[in-house]
Amino acid sequence: MTSIYIYSPSGAVRDRAAFKRGIKYLTLQGYEVEVDPCALNCVERFAGSDEERISSIKRACTSGADVAMITRGGYGLTRLLPDLPYKSIAKSIKGGTRFVGLSDFTAFQMAVFAKTGAKTWSGPALLSDFGSSEGVDEITNGCFEDFATSTAEGVGWRLSSAFSKELFKKSLKRKSELQIENEVLFGGNLAMICSLIGTPFFPTVKGGILFLEDTGEHPYRVERMLMHLYHSGVLNKLKAIIFGSFTDYKLTPHDKGYTLKSVFEYLHNCTKVPVICDLPFGHSAPKVCLPFGHKVTLVNQGNEILLFWKTHAHFDHRNTHAPHHLHTFA
Repeated sequence: MTSIYIYSPSGAVRDRAAFKRGIKYLTLQGYEVEVDPCALNCVERFAGSDEERISSIKRACTSGADVAMITRGGYGLTRLLPDLPYKSIAKSIKGGTRFVGLSDFTAFQMAVFAKTGAKTWSGPALLSDFGSSEGVDEITNGCFEDFATSTAEGVGWRLSSAFSKELFKKSLKRKSELQIENEVLFGGNLAMICSLIGTPFFPTVKGGILFLEDTGEHPYRVERMLMHLYHSGVLNKLKAIIFGSFTDYKLTPHDKGYTLKSVFEYLHNCTKVPVICDLPFGHSAPKVCLPFGHKVTLVNQGNEILLFWKTHAHFDHRNTHAPHHLHTFA
């Protein structure tokens, strides 16, 4: 039985009903769930004082659980980064605990990888993905199940619009195939990543594949953050940039046709690095689980993008048969 430790390293849990639904759902799925004693603490907007939240992370490290899952993101981990128990986190990961989350959790992932090289996972959080009153997304649940049982090998998705197909075609620079092998996958929430540039918590990655998502950010703010990454020299060192979902923003009459498509097109023209869209990850469903810090292979079969890890050294991209445990999205 897979064990899950639930803790709150960032924002306070306001929706107690969602919390209870999430715990109940995971328990009914057959997981052994343990809840941190401070999971429902609240100090201002945070899930407890800084000291309490650091203690929660320490307990997650010593829990012996297979999975350590955050209740929610929000904000709060950035102020903890200098004092995180990095040795304990790395030891816990080496011992088999897989830390998973998204949003504000990106700061934790970036810092842990920068300081120790330990690998984490980008994936669901308790409240938004398992405690929603609208129910649990079937694909998100399936991807999490493969992750929780260590059977996940990769993910595949189809470029869903004429724009994303054309942008990808331009990225190939007249080639018919994309083949990037043995590169480190890292990324997550765009705002959190940008906030760490120039700090000791931003990992040094040679090459690498960067995936990005965000919520509540207007396209011009997304572009501004991407330009920050570009001007700081991060983007041109990459092998590829993958965009997940960017949700909950509102265009205005002032934009006059300026959209996220404009942003992605402009970025492509600036960097000349392959730009790939439609990754099913972010503040929306479905949500895949992604191995932060792992070496991966990224290829395409026409308009289908394949990202895989466990069997990447043995997979022939010319073969139409992808690894068995690889979720694909039409």
